[in-house]
Amino acid sequence: MFSKLALRNVRRSFRDYGVYLLTLTFGVCLFYTFNSIDGQGAMVYLAQNQNPMVEPILMLIDIFSVFVAVVLACLILYANRFLLRRRKRELGTYLLLGLSQGQVSRLLFLETGVVGLLSLAAGLGLGAAASYGMSALTLSMFEMDVSDLLAITFSPGAAVKTVLYFGLIFLLVMLFSGVQVSRAKLIDLMQGERKNEVLKPRPLGVAVFQFLLGVVFLAAAYAILLTFGMAIAVAVLPICVPMLTLGTLGTLLIFRSLSGFVLKFVQGRPRLYYKNLNLFTLRQWISKVHSTYLAQTVVCILLLLAIGITASSVGLNSTIESMTGYQSPFDITVQNRNADALGPMDFDALLEEHGVNFSALSWQQDTIFYYNDASVTGIEEASAAVRLSDYNALLARQGEPGYSGPLPHLQEGSDVTLTTGNLGLSYLIIPDEMASELKIRRQVWSADYAGNPEETEAEVMAALRQFQEENWYLSINSRLIIYQEAMGNKILALFLGLYLGFTFLLAAAAVLALQQLSQGADNTGRYAILRRLGAEERLVARSATQQVALAFLLPLGLALIHSAVGMRAANELISTAGKVDSAASSAVTALVLLAVYGGYFLATALACRRMARQA
Repeated sequence: MFSKLALRNVRRSFRDYGVYLLTLTFGVCLFYTFNSIDGQGAMVYLAQNQNPMVEPILMLIDIFSVFVAVVLACLILYANRFLLRRRKRELGTYLLLGLSQGQVSRLLFLETGVVGLLSLAAGLGLGAAASYGMSALTLSMFEMDVSDLLAITFSPGAAVKTVLYFGLIFLLVMLFSGVQVSRAKLIDLMQGERKNEVLKPRPLGVAVFQFLLGVVFLAAAYAILLTFGMAIAVAVLPICVPMLTLGTLGTLLIFRSLSGFVLKFVQGRPRLYYKNLNLFTLRQWISKVHSTYLAQTVVCILLLLAIGITASSVGLNSTIESMTGYQSPFDITVQNRNADALGPMDFDALLEEHGVNFSALSWQQDTIFYYNDASVTGIEEASAAVRLSDYNALLARQGEPGYSGPLPHLQEGSDVTLTTGNLGLSYLIIPDEMASELKIRRQVWSADYAGNPEETEAEVMAALRQFQEENWYLSINSRLIIYQEAMGNKILALFLGLYLGFTFLLAAAAVLALQQLSQGADNTGRYAILRRLGAEERLVARSATQQVALAFLLPLGLALIHSAVGMRAANELISTAGKVDSAASSAVTALVLLAVYGGYFLATALACRRMARQA
């Protein structure tokens, strides 16, 4: 009997469970998607090439998954609290009909189990599709053709892990529901929908003072961040704690002050205050802000974290990509660091000896770097020198214009590099004839492949590695090696950034949606009174939408201001490593925000409008 009743209640209350079920499904999808990355194409490629970043990525995903599970558990418990509040009268009716509190708890236990199974099934199915999309996204970041790695897969390990984590979460929800029902009094359950928020007007002077104090606190937090920079402000505890404290208190004070001076501000403009249902809309919204400013503060901080982490991960990703191109102008560079003692090597003979076909190389150049002798060059600020002809040949291969200015010339602050990998020398550009007066310091051999890069590199590396085992002074760097290392860093930044960003964004949007749905249900009686008083249907629906819009847009607006300051500091830190693509990171963040936050806003607004119409 209880099973049939539980199924009937879930079907009948599907609209009440809608956002709850949506949040659970998205949570399961998110958790599965990022825990199944070991089978996604990008990770398979990195593992096949024995990239050292594979283990750290998987380890960090496991660590962050525990944190994400805790966040989702808190979110689901919070959502369940609102559902129980929505159903107080129904639960009280069960008690009036003779069911014991234990039987009502059992009924809720079964209902939670049904909703949990539905969300797990839907979330895992959606997660498999999202995992395919994530695989396609990461594989699109590769410059080579890796389309054969793109496939629809299902990870049993990730599925089992997801079921275990969410099984524990649902068990907590069941226990929480049972405790709530066992402690509830019948009169409170039956009159739960009649209890209204009491609007206690806050003096205007106090509200304005709180607002100004909040602005001062935020300005101080911003100043600390921009003065010390992101790295120091976050890493140094005596700086980090005051900054976070001021920022949090400033945000809280601004939301707390709204219920005071906004009402007075609008009341001072009668044409606006008494237009349509603005009076009702404003007072309903103010009554909720008066008691939910703490939740608004939490939502604002969650949005800040979501926006900041997502934008920073995308920005860091593009920076790593630009650095990769700068660090690898040629397919391979070999540096003979012992050329000053043993003389230059014959790389052609070495490769030929090990069976490397020279047709596999489309271009190669042997470059000699010399010790700088200030008595010859007249410049002391460099440790090495390179001939003008060699320098211009290396630049020509990169499609860059050669140097044609006065010689010798100290090359510094250049946007081009002469080697794949780090040269580690400050150098002069000298006339070719001056080289005979200087001693050899280092031999640098660079080449580009003609055929398949991976196959050619395997042949060349086999020859060079065999020689390197006995001659440690040979330093080898290739574009593929640098590229694979960079791909590991890019995927780490992207996965962790999107994982945490989506989690915080989902939490913020779901908290607001559940709050507004609960308040919308509480307002149904008021909407009915408005309709009986002659209010037009469209005005009642508009009032419901406006209340949802205010609840969603105010935390978002303040979070965007926080994020703008935070991203400025983050970009300054990222720019020390390379070029920052702010436009790309902002565009991706905006799309994510629009999809998740905008989707929750739209679903919540439509649900509240429906409640208003049915009142």
